[in-house]
Amino acid sequence: METVITRTAKSELTLAAIVDTALEMAQNEGLEALSLGEVAKRLGISKSGVFSRVGSREALQQAVLDEFDRRFVEEIFKPAMVLPRGLPRLNSMIRSWLRRTSNEVGCLYIAGAFEYDDVDNPMRDRIKKNIMQWRGMLHRTVEQALEEGQLRPDTDPEQLVFELYCLMVGLMHDARFLRDPKALERVQTAYDRLISTYRSFNYHG
Repeated sequence: METVITRTAKSELTLAAIVDTALEMAQNEGLEALSLGEVAKRLGISKSGVFSRVGSREALQQAVLDEFDRRFVEEIFKPAMVLPRGLPRLNSMIRSWLRRTSNEVGCLYIAGAFEYDDVDNPMRDRIKKNIMQWRGMLHRTVEQALEEGQLRPDTDPEQLVFELYCLMVGLMHDARFLRDPKALERVQTAYDRLISTYRSFNYHG
């Protein structure tokens, strides 16, 4: 029994290492760059060892997105939920997203949107679904800020969410493509200026 448990634990650790390695590859090279052979090479294990745990390249891509989703929720969404409704949560989510997107982690949602923009396949559908869920979270948070009187009554939540997303796309471009060391600082300034135009005169939080 102990041998079975030990093998199971080892297999789970190996699967976690496979997904972690593949996630790092995807963030640096794109989801389409993933291959079972390259992951096996980087881990120093056989290709069959990778295949036996993930099954296929497509399944590996899905596992990578699952892990990215999990980390995204843990690092960005959950910490904000302990804060008061509205702007405190929105500020927390956006600032965490900015920091995460500007470093080596990047954002698979944004990068994937460009990688699969002109194709129709399950990966495009999956990434689009994730993006719409995230934008939905932002939309609900903006609506809560309106309910709390923290934003101007004429605020259009869809327009604000669109503008927030534009900041992220700009950050990805300047931080990762142009490698501008001031990209994060610039987009944080842009966010503060943007929110100031929407903030209610009666809110001083």
